[in-house]
Amino acid sequence: MRVSGGFPPLCLLLPLRGVSSKDLGTSTPTRDQMTQPTSDIRIESLEPLVPPARLTALLPLGEEAVQTIVAGRQAVEDVLRGDDPRFLVVVGPCSIHDLEAAREYAHRLKALADTVADRLLVVMRVYFEKPRTTVGWKGLINDPHLDDSFDVSTGLRRARSLLIEIAEMGLLTATEFLEPITPQYIADTVVLGAIGARTTESPTHRQMASGLSMPVGFKNATDGSLQVAIDAMQSARAPHSFLGIDSQGGTCVVRTAGNPWGVLMLRGGRSGSNYSPEIVAEAKEKLAKAGLPEAIIVDCSHANSGKDHRRQSIVWRDVLRQRVAGERSLVGLMLESNLMPGNQPVSPRSELAYGVSITDSCIGWEETETLINEAHALLRDAGRGEAAAGSSKG
Repeated sequence: MRVSGGFPPLCLLLPLRGVSSKDLGTSTPTRDQMTQPTSDIRIESLEPLVPPARLTALLPLGEEAVQTIVAGRQAVEDVLRGDDPRFLVVVGPCSIHDLEAAREYAHRLKALADTVADRLLVVMRVYFEKPRTTVGWKGLINDPHLDDSFDVSTGLRRARSLLIEIAEMGLLTATEFLEPITPQYIADTVVLGAIGARTTESPTHRQMASGLSMPVGFKNATDGSLQVAIDAMQSARAPHSFLGIDSQGGTCVVRTAGNPWGVLMLRGGRSGSNYSPEIVAEAKEKLAKAGLPEAIIVDCSHANSGKDHRRQSIVWRDVLRQRVAGERSLVGLMLESNLMPGNQPVSPRSELAYGVSITDSCIGWEETETLINEAHALLRDAGRGEAAAGSSKG
């Protein structure tokens, strides 16, 4: 029989009536084999979670928090569009593990954000989910007690509570979305989303981003490739239909309208850093060719700093110099910062030093404050110079 396309007809894939397993070259299943389960063989347990609607009813957004979030999203969009001349600064801990330390950091950052608000739009990193290259602590939502108990219900409550507290302070927040169900629980509280380097290529995360209600940053791949992130931005702009859950926790088909507010995030890769003027020019060219806005945020951490938190300031100052020199596609910077510098291994909570990261190394608060004030002064002086030049031409 001739078969076109390289695939046999369906009838050749199905056992024929009267043909035994011996004829097909297979062994006859034993009685024990016939009664063995074929699903959930490696599942140890299934634990129900509170539906998203129930959690949001227990922890609702107040009027002040809603105003902060709505205005904050609009401000970020205006920066990405170029209608707001301010520089976007996304700064905060690599990950949140201690709510008390996170609150203290937020209060400090809010006071600082207010003093620089004429030149900088400050957003706090509040990251609860951590993708791991192999294994490790996966973040506060996944394991809030730091003991491998994986009390996700508590993790979701703590994450939402903290985000609401910060919004009520009037401070904007950004987070990375890793699990595709998590946004149903916390996305209404967030001003800027992010898709990480390990998941930017994932169709699941591109589809999820297409339905998110806030702007989303897409990091370049871990190998340094820009095209993966640009492809992700194009995908997320389009409508999608995919399997998900609704607010009651029921399985459903999610249909999205597409998210036009994607932004490229450069974080370096295995080939090294990628914030030089040459790579920024390459990124602009690729964005333009794809029909995407030429807006770029540079992450000062990860491969851009060689995973050395002490080198984040080098990236920070270099990018700011490019911005002041006229590179308007550079719309923002991201810093990994905590109350205290460095990091520490994951340990029982009673043994952890206060305000020190348990994931990537961060700069401390003192250096954070210095860098932000320095950026503010630099951009303020540059703005005055541009105004003076414009006045003299007039």
